[in-house]
Amino acid sequence: MALPPAAPERQLKHRRSINVQIYARGNGLWEVDAEIVDVKTREARLAGGLRQAGDPIHDMLLRIVVNEQLDIVEAGSQTRWMPYPGHCDDHDDAYAALVGLNLLKGFRQAVKERLGGVAGCTHITELTQVLPTAVIQAFAGEVIDTREDSASRPFQIDRCHALRSDGAAVKIFYPRWYRGAVDPAAVPTPLET
Repeated sequence: MALPPAAPERQLKHRRSINVQIYARGNGLWEVDAEIVDVKTREARLAGGLRQAGDPIHDMLLRIVVNEQLDIVEAGSQTRWMPYPGHCDDHDDAYAALVGLNLLKGFRQAVKERLGGVAGCTHITELTQVLPTAVIQAFAGEVIDTREDSASRPFQIDRCHALRSDGAAVKIFYPRWYRGAVDPAAVPTPLET
């Protein structure tokens, strides 16, 4: 499916930016800073007052610290701009509830259980959803072996449609790990066995 064409007369009204930066601490721990910023191109009248065009409606930071097994060992958040000052940022430190979760083992469901609804901030909780794949990208080639000649199967195989073990990309770039498509004619029927 092709990308729908952009209308020549379209006007930018709102910009949401999500930025994730990952830092190696050098002691086997990694810091992950995930930030969400919402900005309007016009003045916005909010319950907390008038917000000028270009000033953030939301500017929130979630920081987690993970080990190389993808376990969260520290977590916290900061709300810098919000529509309801004194209320949006009054969630104590709900995001400490992320400590103990593993980014690859039921993470998104656990976040929903621990921080869904009124337990957390909608926008900060939304940021958690990008953390697993962002951290995997940071770990690729440093913590996680992604080479074709690896002694064990590269982590990324069968984790997306392009790198499925019976697909062309794996056949070309990871031939050792390629598992060709099964030919239905070659599968014995129950009577042939």
